[in-house]
Amino acid sequence: MDMSDLPNLSSGALMPLDWDSLRGPDDDGHPPRILLLYGSLRDVSYSRLTAMEGARVLRALGCETRMFDPSGLPLPDDAGETHDKVAELRDMVMWSEGMVWSSPETHGAMTGIMKTQVDWIPLSPIGGVRPTQGKTLALMQVSGGSQSFNTVNQMRILGRWMRMVTIPNQSSVPRAWGEFDKGRMNAGPLYNRIVDVMEELARFTVMTRGRPQLTDRYSERVESLEAVHARMTKPEG
Repeated sequence: MDMSDLPNLSSGALMPLDWDSLRGPDDDGHPPRILLLYGSLRDVSYSRLTAMEGARVLRALGCETRMFDPSGLPLPDDAGETHDKVAELRDMVMWSEGMVWSSPETHGAMTGIMKTQVDWIPLSPIGGVRPTQGKTLALMQVSGGSQSFNTVNQMRILGRWMRMVTIPNQSSVPRAWGEFDKGRMNAGPLYNRIVDVMEELARFTVMTRGRPQLTDRYSERVESLEAVHARMTKPEG
């Protein structure tokens, strides 16, 4: 476990993933693939910095991480699915096995930038695969003032709507401007909570990715059978 880029962690306290007890019978043991989305385009974006801190912890736990830059992503319906940024986002979503959503709270809610990214992720299958169904999700928010949970609560609803396994733990960082120094988060309870969330996400991802039966739905099996029947019984000519 490489902790060289994690100066705020207590040595020996971050536990490696227990692969033998977590993974499913068909899991080949490859690193969990985690995509991180953030909801601000500011030069100093605390939602991005928070996501970056989470990514460092995930990599120390043995995960592979990617982060999507939302700059240039068009509004939904203002461009087609072939737009470069839309295609990039969807490719990353398809690659991922779990996700982190990190958004500022603006006017008591998640930012439009955060929501736009989610709105470009379809519920319908891409190449026969639903992009988010059964994948894990961790939620974080940052605020300029006092601590709030409006944004993580909103995103939790979105995660359920996207058929994701949203983990119980979450992070809310109040007065985020005072929690960072030279781009890195200060040690303390708020940082420790982010470590908690990332540990939980990594474990849930390994535990669920090799068990597709957890999110196998009766209604979809029925729908699939009906589609096959309709195709096979369609009159020729």
